[in-house]
Amino acid sequence: MTFQAELINWYQNNKRDLPWRHTNDAYIIWLSEIILQQTRVEQGLPYFNKFLENFPTVSDFASATETKVLKLWQGLGYYSRGRNMHATAQAVLNDHNGIFPVNHDELIKLKGIGEYTAAAISSFSSGEARAVVDGNVFRVLARYFGISTPINSPVGKKEFYKLANELLDLDDPATYNQSIMEFGAIQCKPKSPNCSICPLNQTCYAFMHQQVNLLPVKIRKAAQKHRYINYFICESEQGVLIRERQAGDIWQHLFDFPSIETSEEVDLNSVSFAQKVCDTFGKETEFTLLASKKHILTHQIIHLHFFSLKNYIFNFSKQKELKWVSLIELDELPQPKVIHDFITDYLL
Repeated sequence: MTFQAELINWYQNNKRDLPWRHTNDAYIIWLSEIILQQTRVEQGLPYFNKFLENFPTVSDFASATETKVLKLWQGLGYYSRGRNMHATAQAVLNDHNGIFPVNHDELIKLKGIGEYTAAAISSFSSGEARAVVDGNVFRVLARYFGISTPINSPVGKKEFYKLANELLDLDDPATYNQSIMEFGAIQCKPKSPNCSICPLNQTCYAFMHQQVNLLPVKIRKAAQKHRYINYFICESEQGVLIRERQAGDIWQHLFDFPSIETSEEVDLNSVSFAQKVCDTFGKETEFTLLASKKHILTHQIIHLHFFSLKNYIFNFSKQKELKWVSLIELDELPQPKVIHDFITDYLL
């Protein structure tokens, strides 16, 4: 049996029953593909169901506010994906008469849709012969064919995409693409795959040469940057003071609290930190530590302190990103997950 036939046979017997596999609707497939980027199926499935329930058509999605989209997205991370989805839905409504494209060359022009996503949507919705290459596919090909070129290098990407397209089953590209992706997700897993039951183990280079744990090769990324953000919880009869984060930094258009960012972890007994707080919130200000958390992003590790404030005087009238909201209103606004968790634990 050929490599392709083995994968398809394995897929027919082992595939997961996922809702987007029962349709060729490009809009629904697009929803699943974007939500599952950088996200495990188990985590992404409830979000997929929630988005489809709220936005059953691309027109519904396009008509929503960005705030609602980001609120539904809350907890998935990589919030630019949610913003890009909103922009894409509006582009489909305005430029494609509300009909989601199924052609690769049209799809790739839409915001947030790259080579992988365009190939996936076009292949699964219309059967277009485009090889889908995601992390699972990189891993299967690297191990089976013994390719040590780094998968995140320009040379590596070119090599793997060329091979993937050469292997594509032109008679049924959609099923083949689903098969190799699912095989990488379930059988040829990143860590400790059960190679003894793999149908390809007799012809797999990595298995025969004891290199399963060495492939694929990936160039290490630069060390993550550490940031130290100190939040201050201001409560009054008006509610709680919040801030809408602006463009140019993490968590764009999500809501958090007034803060002071420092270059290192603060010493809670530090006179200089106390002076910074008084300079910002008034010289009579008293602050008490409520909680400390750490939040890990792709390129940054965020260290957070949350302080309760008393006797503060804070003139924020000229800062449009700050406003008072009730706890009910706060719960309806999109927040970074670490902020949402703090609010749930300490304010609601």
